[in-house]
Amino acid sequence: MFSRDFNKDPFIVIWELTRACQLKCLHCRAEAQYKRDPRELSFEEGKALIDQIYDMNNPLLVFTGGDPLMRDDVFEIAAYAISKGVRVSMTPSATPNVTKAAIEKAKEVGLSRWAFSLDGPTAEVHDHFRGTAGSFDLTLERIKYLHELEIPVQINTVISRYNIDYLDEMAKLVEDLQCVLWSVFFLVPTGRGQEKDMISPVEHEKVFTWLYQLSKKVKFDIKTTAAQHYRRVVIQQKIREAKAKPAEIQYLDALTNQGLTGSIDGLGRAPKGVNDGNGFMFISHIGDVYPSGLLPVKAGNIREQPLAEIYRESPIFKELRNPDMYKGKCGQCEFRYVCGGSRSRAYAMTGDYLESEPFCVYIPKSMRNKQAENIQP
Repeated sequence: MFSRDFNKDPFIVIWELTRACQLKCLHCRAEAQYKRDPRELSFEEGKALIDQIYDMNNPLLVFTGGDPLMRDDVFEIAAYAISKGVRVSMTPSATPNVTKAAIEKAKEVGLSRWAFSLDGPTAEVHDHFRGTAGSFDLTLERIKYLHELEIPVQINTVISRYNIDYLDEMAKLVEDLQCVLWSVFFLVPTGRGQEKDMISPVEHEKVFTWLYQLSKKVKFDIKTTAAQHYRRVVIQQKIREAKAKPAEIQYLDALTNQGLTGSIDGLGRAPKGVNDGNGFMFISHIGDVYPSGLLPVKAGNIREQPLAEIYRESPIFKELRNPDMYKGKCGQCEFRYVCGGSRSRAYAMTGDYLESEPFCVYIPKSMRNKQAENIQP
């Protein structure tokens, strides 16, 4: 079911049901508003969209926002998708909308997982980042109720200048909360996110190494977003541990524990690297289609063009799926088919989504060899 050619079908589709939200997060990609946009996809348009998504080899579907719970019909939409056999997750904001009744309804319709954001181990750190007092305490309270209903919980954390000094405490909190997955996002300066909020390239590398060492000690799983170069770090660490020569870089050997099965694992991780537009697709509240929510280059609109046609035929998507078109050191890197760098961060920093990942410290082997040749007497 999940064996797929990323040139034809995405692994995961994110649908922004609405941009309405009660929070004022410092980094908000959507620059969310308090009120819903009257141009949002209707319930019927949403069902038609789900049909199109399902027909693309039934990828994973995530409802996001804004806050998906700002739509009265969110659970009807979810029920329709789940009735077709689509695996649906949701990332609501921790607001008073997350009532016990809402959580019970999610359980009733069969949502596979609930993801909450926690960006600090204390109310002081988290609430500052989220721009709303009380968000931290409400999140912890609702997670306890999710556990009571036996709904798997995922924690999303955006790594930034505001919380990089609290990562050990964050990891302990994720463990204490008995979460199945810690999804770690690395800030991309888009929407309300600012370049000054980002950690440095060297800090990225240090956090990647820390995450890899952590992954060997904790029960929960770890997934990264906008941090494709974490894959390169994992591969390098595993090669060192095995004291092996990297004769061939393999996704599955390096990035999964189940061996060469080629299958999705129980937590929804891809069996090979996903990148903006390459196994990944984002649909906005008004039907615009993007390579990801962090790469705001419009490839089409579902009200005007079939979804599969946009994903498969758009020049933007086709370029993003061809690492040989990458520029600078990313285009020369031996890890480009495994990593590829964050195309969204490249775009945010340079205006060109094919440029090099600007927050990667690695120097490709071919470039190091040329440097060595140049300094030989």
